[in-house]
Formats: sequence, C-alpha cells, structure tokens
Amino acid sequence: MAPSTTSGARVVALANQKGGVAKTTSVASLGAAFAECGRNVLLVDLDPQACLTFSLGVDPDDVETSVNEVLLGRAEVSDAVIRCDDGFDLLPSVIDLAGAEAMLLPRPGREYVLRTALEASRAAYDVILLDCSPSLGVITLNALTAADALIVPMPCEMLSHRGVGQLLDTVADVQKILNRDLEVWGVLPTLFDGRSRHAHEVLADVGARYELSVLEPPIPKTVRFAEAPAIGRSILATARSSKGAEAYRQVAASLLERL
Repeated sequence: MAPSTTSGARVVALANQKGGVAKTTSVASLGAAFAECGRNVLLVDLDPQACLTFSLGVDPDDVETSVNEVLLGRAEVSDAVIRCDDGFDLLPSVIDLAGAEAMLLPRPGREYVLRTALEASRAAYDVILLDCSPSLGVITLNALTAADALIVPMPCEMLSHRGVGQLLDTVADVQKILNRDLEVWGVLPTLFDGRSRHAHEVLADVGARYELSVLEPPIPKTVRFAEAPAIGRSILATARSSKGAEAYRQVAASLLERL
C-alpha cells in the first residue's frame, strides 16, 4: 500500500524523457513566477547532471548534502535545502545521484522513497516542483509517484512528439499501480517560434494527438533563456520584461487556481 501523504504543498513534476525540451528552464521560471505571487516554493533537482542546481548559481561540486542523500535515507529534505536569490528553496542534485538508481533497485517500495521523504516538508510549502531527468528510470518513477500533477514540456517541433506517447504510457501504469491520484495537467509548449508555420502546426496538433490540455501561452524561443544560467538566476530576474518571462508568468497565473 502507498504511504499516506500529508496536507500542504501540491507536488508538480515536469517530465519528458527527451532532453533539450526546456524542462529545467520551465521549473526555474515557474518557481520564480510562483514566488513572485507570494507562494512558498521548493524546487527539487532530480537530474544527476544537476543542470537546475547549476543554473540557479549553486556549484554541485560544493554541495555537501543533496537529493542523493535524501533518497538514500541519509538526510532529511530540510538538511539539504538551499535558499536561492529568486525567492524559492532548492533541493540540489550532484553527479552521485547517477548511482542512486542502482542502490534503490533492491529496496522494497523503492518507487515511494521520494514521496515519503517529501511528506515532512509539504506543510512548509505551497508548491513543490520536481525537475525530472531525461529518462524513465527509478528516480523518474519516484517523481511520478510523489507528484499530484504532471506537466510535459515539449518544444513546438515535430520530432519532439517522439517519446511523449511512451511517457504517457508510463504515466498510465503509474496511475494504475503506484499513484491513482496523479493528474496530467497538460503539455507546456516551449521553444515556440511565432514566425514559423511549422511551429503553429505542431502547437495545433499536439493537444489532439495526445488528448491533453495545452498550457498557454506557448513559451517563446529567445536567447534570454541561455543567458540566465550564466548569472545563476531565472529569466524572471535577468530579463524581467522579456516575452519569455511574461509567458511563464501567465502560465503560472493559470496554474495558481489548481495549487
């Protein structure tokens, strides 16, 4: 039987096993947008590459306690949390997380480890965003089992459709076996080029293809997103009035009703 969850934060996973879909950017940007709205936010970096951690100005090599220790039962979430300049907390990742999957495999109830670890922290936050690794391994299953909701970031490019069906098949299995309460909130269109007919066609097709809601507005493609990690902040801090920052604010505003 699944462990019971306490009241408190809504846990939202952003997942897509394809890399380069602006998943990490979306987690950081939505987290900053929610924080701007006065919400208490925790971001959890579940990728051994630690891109979210690095992009928020934290050097993974300097991290002493991370999500790796939390998943392996060596530390509590509160022991590892770092306060970020964008107004939210971060549970950082390190390269050692790559070995955690193998260590979790023989454990009973391995899919519930993250869910159990987060229970004590849910009362302290309004929303917890999970930045999943580009895979469908044990750690991503942990994220889907811990989450109340799933958002699928997907670039407005035809090849980006590949793999989404496989992810949704995995989600269906999770809903049947591990987490019956998991909701799919929809696809978040990213890297959108409003001048491209192809991008508009993909945007129009994706919702019908997978019978999913499409979160609006689409997130535009802009160099501002690439500049933000070099400063260790989200685009909402580095380019506050940019189209990308405004798009994430609008998406966050539309999601607040569900939180």
